[in-house]
Amino acid sequence: MTRHAIDAYAWIEYLNGSTKGKKVAQILEDNNETYTCAITLGEVISKIARMNQDPKPAYDVLLSNSQIITADEELSYQAGLVHCEMRKTQKDFGLADAYILATARKLKARILTGDPHFQNIKEAILI
Repeated sequence: MTRHAIDAYAWIEYLNGSTKGKKVAQILEDNNETYTCAITLGEVISKIARMNQDPKPAYDVLLSNSQIITADEELSYQAGLVHCEMRKTQKDFGLADAYILATARKLKARILTGDPHFQNIKEAILI
């Protein structure tokens, strides 16, 4: 069993039922341990709402298919350090991306993503 931290990109693909989303579905079906950072949950809800869709079903899907990792003070500290580190080479690396990377490192998990910001990150599995 593998641990996966699923980022907003991957969740949106899954919720849309895309080809990339089917890869996410396979991870979920294989009974892997799946986690979602609370910041990622907010990103997904925002994206769904901006698409003029009801965010409640997406919220329910994330909660029923992953464990939500809260953004407490320790995770926020680590995310800040990750953000600083990553901005040295990627000037547009976002704070939300830093949270997902800090979450993955904390849990010793792989990040399931399609976000190009994660191309050269060893913890990432690009879908």
